[in-house]
Amino acid sequence: MTMTSNKGKEQKIVLAYSGGLDTAVILHWLVSRGHQVVTFTANLGQEEEMEDVVGNAYRIGALKTHVQDLREEFVTDFIFPAIRANAIYEGRYLLGTSLARPLTARAQVQVALDESADTLAHGSTGKGNDQVRFEFTYHTLAPELEVYAPWRDPEFLKRFQGRPDMLRYARRNNIPVKATRRKPWSSDANLMHISYEAGELEDPSHRPRESMFQRTRSPRRAPNRETEIQILFHQGNPVEVLNLSDGTAVTGSLPLFAYLNQVGGINGIGRVDMVENRYVGIKSRGVYETPGGTILQQAHRDLEGITMDREVMHLRDSLTPRYSELVYYGLWYSPEMELLRAMFDQTQEYVTGEVVVGLYKGNVTVKERRSPVTLYDEDMSSMDRGGGFEATDSTGFIRTNAHRLRTSAMRARKLDK
Repeated sequence: MTMTSNKGKEQKIVLAYSGGLDTAVILHWLVSRGHQVVTFTANLGQEEEMEDVVGNAYRIGALKTHVQDLREEFVTDFIFPAIRANAIYEGRYLLGTSLARPLTARAQVQVALDESADTLAHGSTGKGNDQVRFEFTYHTLAPELEVYAPWRDPEFLKRFQGRPDMLRYARRNNIPVKATRRKPWSSDANLMHISYEAGELEDPSHRPRESMFQRTRSPRRAPNRETEIQILFHQGNPVEVLNLSDGTAVTGSLPLFAYLNQVGGINGIGRVDMVENRYVGIKSRGVYETPGGTILQQAHRDLEGITMDREVMHLRDSLTPRYSELVYYGLWYSPEMELLRAMFDQTQEYVTGEVVVGLYKGNVTVKERRSPVTLYDEDMSSMDRGGGFEATDSTGFIRTNAHRLRTSAMRARKLDK
């Protein structure tokens, strides 16, 4: 069921609440109309003070607040599977927001069930992808609950045309928000990335301000010396990072990923500025900072080169765009995604070894790779020794595989006469 308007009987609503301008105003709006509102906030590494988020929610009128630290689960159950799959939407976007929404929505659903709530709500725009990601998860995990999307509610839309209206409403009702008109873009942060869109970024020819970036240095200001790090993988998952430049060693999924964000950010790694195709059919300009994810994606992909069978790799690669689309579209909990995840995980059985990469002024350069289960045979590959490969065998191999080419060429000659 979908609650298209918040008029009518009082509802008990669980609101996905970030504490930003939109959700703070939505919380006040719902409470002012007589609804009981429970807020849910997921800590995914967005570096917000959770005590402030909770305190502000109560001041605005929340009946109850829930905050869950989901950072470890986000890394191990969402980010790492995407790295193992080499998931990149439209060849550039590493899916930071797309991966966060199904986890947030799943935890929100559980809170709603525990609270015996009637309705799930979110603050996602009616033009964007996040509304789809939240609601696909809602409908899959709790189809009996109603959904309220204020940015698709005619009454709400009549009152709020955009950010200026919300800022005026917040001032008038003493709603504590940090947003101002001096920051002409919106941003969303988690462990995987920080995304920026809207405002002045809606002009695709407008260059982002350097002051906008929060997680990465400009490559121009990055260190003049390369930082070398070694990443150890086990079955596709990173398990240890060693900084060869200063000796720092980090293990554990969450500390490891946080460290890669730090060292990658210092070296200006992971900035992407692109125009992408939203699921709803609108083109959108987005700017992203994904330092740790960029490093892991490139190192992992390189390790697969020596550990993964050719045909397994090619089959997996043929399905990677579909996997990436499913993540982007919010279909993390769909039957087809379950099938792909199981198959992709099988491909990682032997992706074990270590990769050394150099980080320098926005670039990730692979320097070394080695594995105890490598398929690479140095003798076989050598141009200086046979290594057990019979060169004369290639004659028959080539002639057999060229047969269809010869046949097609002869047919074409007949037609030309």
